[in-house]
Amino acid sequence: MIAQQVRDVPFFKYPNVFVSWESEFIETFRDVGRRGAFIMQRDLSDFEQHLARFLGAKWALGVGNATDGLHFAVRAAGIGPSDEVILCSHTMVATAAAVHFAGATPIPVDCGPDHLIDPSAVEGAVTSRTRAIMPTQLNGRTCNMDALQAIASKHGLLIIEDAAQALGSRFKGRCAGTFGVVSAISFYPAKVVGCFGDGGAVVTNDDEIRERIYQMRDHGRSTSGEIVSWGLNSRLDNLQAAFLDFQLAKYQGVMCRRRQLASLYSERLKDVAEIVLPPAPDSDPDHFDIYQNYEIEAERRDELKAHLMDRGIGTLIQWGGQAVHQLKALGFTQSLSYTDRLFTRMLMLPMNMSLDNDDLHYVCDVICAFFGYSK
Repeated sequence: MIAQQVRDVPFFKYPNVFVSWESEFIETFRDVGRRGAFIMQRDLSDFEQHLARFLGAKWALGVGNATDGLHFAVRAAGIGPSDEVILCSHTMVATAAAVHFAGATPIPVDCGPDHLIDPSAVEGAVTSRTRAIMPTQLNGRTCNMDALQAIASKHGLLIIEDAAQALGSRFKGRCAGTFGVVSAISFYPAKVVGCFGDGGAVVTNDDEIRERIYQMRDHGRSTSGEIVSWGLNSRLDNLQAAFLDFQLAKYQGVMCRRRQLASLYSERLKDVAEIVLPPAPDSDPDHFDIYQNYEIEAERRDELKAHLMDRGIGTLIQWGGQAVHQLKALGFTQSLSYTDRLFTRMLMLPMNMSLDNDDLHYVCDVICAFFGYSK
């Protein structure tokens, strides 16, 4: 039997973020540079307006990164000392940190089979101190917001969304980031719309929250330019906003391509009993997924990861392999059985715009061979 030729399929090709539209990015740089438009200029305001329109929201504000955006969102919603905020343990530590640095207590709970926050776990974690639910719209999929909104309504809670990974994802036709009082989105380079460094945005329909965040990101300056509160410096760079605005205009095609790749994965791997795939595109009429990540569950996960690496295929285990509740150095003591098991099984396969069909078929061939399936 002829050995299969090894291909180089990294998890993410960072140079391709630039190379894909190199001439357009260079022209954007020249335009912004020649105008000397570097901080809080029209490119930022244009992007904010376009982003809000894309999401169907009233306001979008560019900030330095999504971590700051989450922190601002929690504070602007009025969360503070003695409050508890329920969040999914399958999330980046930044979600919990946003709550902690507002003086409140993050309460991580289990996720469900879709890897998103389990509404029944949320219901069981509500106490007299609970002020908000903070779902993470993970991997480009939106949570069951009907269930979460019902819990929030029942107990008089706010919803603050961590939509860092979900730009364009929808639940029942409504975009992630528009269900709660406020949300944050990430433009880290590996995101579906990414800049050349750190960047983020906060989204809200609430005028008062919008004004508070406007002040927080720019040293406490109000929209009139007067210092009226204590603030920080977390403004989305105008140049990055120009790059992002260009990409946002191309984003429909990007979403379509990522969903095509997800469909190919689903078709090629659907019969491999040893792995669990994320829902295929259009398999659930309530969800429109944009596949920021393609996260599977696999038996013998660590062996599979090493096998793929030996054959030139990059994979990733989110958050360095630790859920929030497993970060004992931060004082968490919870035991979450579903999440604990998931973190021994989950693995992200390559999913990005530089992945071509041949690369994807190669990845699937290697996985099938590992588990003893023919091509």
